Amino acid sequence: MYPKEYITKYCDSNNYRTSKNYFCLFPAFNFYLNLLRILIKSNRLARKGIYNDIQWSNSSVDVINSLENSGIKFYFEGIDNVKNVNVPVIFISNHMSTLETMVLPALIQPYKNVVYVIKEELAKYPLFGKIVMARDPIRVGRYNPREDLIKVLEQGAEKIKNGKSIIIFPQKTRTKFFDESSFNTLGIKLAKKNNIPVIPVALYTEAWGNGKLIKEIGKIDKTKEVKISFGNPFYVEGNGNEEHQRVVNFIKQKFVEWKLEDLIV
Repeated sequence: MYPKEYITKYCDSNNYRTSKNYFCLFPAFNFYLNLLRILIKSNRLARKGIYNDIQWSNSSVDVINSLENSGIKFYFEGIDNVKNVNVPVIFISNHMSTLETMVLPALIQPYKNVVYVIKEELAKYPLFGKIVMARDPIRVGRYNPREDLIKVLEQGAEKIKNGKSIIIFPQKTRTKFFDESSFNTLGIKLAKKNNIPVIPVALYTEAWGNGKLIKEIGKIDKTKEVKISFGNPFYVEGNGNEEHQRVVNFIKQKFVEWKLEDLIV
């Protein structure tokens, strides 16, 4: 277990940017070797039933450390928007790669107990499956939208009642492109039903690419800075259409600001 200073290393201030230039000759080899170490340790703790909030934060910080040591640079902003809300929150984000699933807990969990909405198949992955299930996620099949909606609304309400925030990726799959038409309203519906705020999240995580054979094992690209931005929290009123568009517009605005307009479909 690490001290609090380690756990809050990347989220102690509102913004964070990697300041050091790390030299690494073989970034992918270096990172995936470290990732395997992190997964084995986390899996062992999960099997023992002790992969708790602190351990989860620790392993997420370890992933960022390993990526930085491999030459990847990070920029985080708007972290105060996470800290300053004293109720559970629905985080609604675009989904680009495996990186955000590993990194977001380091930015959120130190201040808010959080769970993911995940695809059912992730629970069956070697090593990773046990870790995922230890964090009490909401699992959906992604084949029956109505069934998934009911499951998320019912289980989500229970998580929120127990003080947990929820991270939702409304896109159907991980992709570097942002397609508004594939961005569903599940998170907005959940926030409205439970009268809790939404925090939109825009991210660019192509530095950890999606692999061709195994999606989780892709290129580690030192030339691409990781960017994650948390927007201002807001409540859902009316039918939620306006708030849904607000999330979409926040992500689009950040892509434009980051000069990634070519990734907006």
